[in-house]
Amino acid sequence: MEVVRWLMPLTLLTASCLTEVKSTEDEGKPNCTASLGGANLAEDHKALILQLNPSENCTWTVERPENKSIRIIFSHIQLDPDGSCESENIEVFDGPSTTGTLLGKVCSENDFVPVFESSLNTLTFQIVTDSAIIKRSVFIFYYFFSPGISIPNCGGYLDALEGSFTSPNYPKPHPELAYCVWHIQVEKGYKIKLNFKEIFLEIDDQCRFDFVAVYDGSSTSSGLIGKVCGRVTPTFESSSDSLTVVLSTDYANSYRGFSASYTSIYAENINTTSLTCSSDKMRVIISNSYLESYNYNGNDLQLNDPTCRPKVSNVVEFSIPLDGCGTIKKVEDQSITYTNIITFFASPTSEVITRQKHLQIIVKCEMEHNSTVEMMYVTEDDVIQNQNALGKYNTTMALFESNSFEKALLESPYYVDLNQTLFVQVSLHTSDPNLVVFLDTCRASPTSDFASPTYDLIKSGCSRDETCKVYPLFGHYGRFQFNSFKFLRSLSSVYLQCKVLICDSGDHQSRCNQGCVSRRKRDISSYKWKTDSIIGPIRLKRDRSASGNSEFQPQTHTGETQRQPFNSLHLFSFLVLALNVVIVVTVTVRHFVNQRAGYKYQKLQDH
Repeated sequence: MEVVRWLMPLTLLTASCLTEVKSTEDEGKPNCTASLGGANLAEDHKALILQLNPSENCTWTVERPENKSIRIIFSHIQLDPDGSCESENIEVFDGPSTTGTLLGKVCSENDFVPVFESSLNTLTFQIVTDSAIIKRSVFIFYYFFSPGISIPNCGGYLDALEGSFTSPNYPKPHPELAYCVWHIQVEKGYKIKLNFKEIFLEIDDQCRFDFVAVYDGSSTSSGLIGKVCGRVTPTFESSSDSLTVVLSTDYANSYRGFSASYTSIYAENINTTSLTCSSDKMRVIISNSYLESYNYNGNDLQLNDPTCRPKVSNVVEFSIPLDGCGTIKKVEDQSITYTNIITFFASPTSEVITRQKHLQIIVKCEMEHNSTVEMMYVTEDDVIQNQNALGKYNTTMALFESNSFEKALLESPYYVDLNQTLFVQVSLHTSDPNLVVFLDTCRASPTSDFASPTYDLIKSGCSRDETCKVYPLFGHYGRFQFNSFKFLRSLSSVYLQCKVLICDSGDHQSRCNQGCVSRRKRDISSYKWKTDSIIGPIRLKRDRSASGNSEFQPQTHTGETQRQPFNSLHLFSFLVLALNVVIVVTVTVRHFVNQRAGYKYQKLQDH
């Protein structure tokens, strides 16, 4: 106990020294004026409001604790608008001084919110100002975070033509110290219209604390469209087919966050028509100017099924399901094709003659092997125009709680016990009901690049592991189960990769219907499409608790692992205390009984 009393103040002293921000000035330079606000210098997050003078050269160094990374955000910068980036700037370095690796330079010409991260022990930033006498201010916020711990629903990739997303926990308060990035990518030839149904963040005129930033492109350096906070419902529109949305929050005042949706808008250009093939539909775009050149109107067009009509706006758009609207499916040796025809259905002015060209647009999607080949034929009497493009079937792989495959497990990484039964499902997302999924090969690896070593669970449709069970063909789903394991002399992570074959269910000679083939024949039966699905990492629970590293520990599990030894100690202490009480009571009762017994049975002397 004496040792513990000495160790406790020593531990607190060490913890208080793990974090510090140092400000140093070169000799002969004016002092930097800095008003430091927010948490104290021993905290693991800090807000700095810097008021800068002309001709300053100031350097700050941020030191992080072990097993943490540093994120620093310059959420508001007011520098000399007429100054060059060479004479007035902020430079950020990875390391304890300005001789480290340069992470980036910020100046008044930048059109984005600068954010930098460092995994080294220190991060340094230097601010240099020119001689212009103007007001300068910089708001800086930094904090430490564990890179392996991710916030659920924090960012991601959205590639559908329309969709919606929200801040984590919405409509409940957003998490603290969150930095979430959503990348929206739609098809070429489209723009993106982003509509915020609600934004409820901390109110600040300069949006320094919590904010949403929207960038016109595929990254956070693409050009800032806008930065918003408080309670607003703005709308943004991109100039291209990509958009990036960022949510950044600090350590205080959490509110509802935001709810947003987006749609794709066709950006009319020199292309008169376009075709896009996906797993569930064909999408055709026809420009109004193209139709007007033939005296047609978008409302006068129809498909093989005349009840299927287009959506007419600044363009004419057909969304054609693969299993409807008169789409014709054709199965060939190594491919599946879907075809439909767009025609003009207006009644002619005469039963004998017409002065309009007969417009017929034949759209055809061919799914073959590892890609989707798209072809469009536009016929104007004897004139045919062809267009080609590429696409892919959409498949996903996920873990499930049980063999009912009803509830997918969304945790990443997913922690399991050694030898625990895992249920895996590969799903094909398509509207064509006559396709089946076949798991040709599934293997495991301790790394996501599937370099050596690897371990086969399924090969040529056959189980290669004694615990692996492959389920029969079941429509758009390929399923199997196996017992968890770990690789020897490797990391505790396990990644899964499956090679998936997609066949027509009516082809009884296809590779999918052959099932397990122990020896591959030279002339193998056909399949219609092939792709890879990957999932991971899967980690062992005991590795998480034994390492003592909270880097990969979700909060829901951390409390459980910490409570177990705590409860065991209390139980042991209670048993020892109870035993001591029983012994004391027993001794006391025996002593009392003996005393009473001596008085009760003492013989009286005869007189």
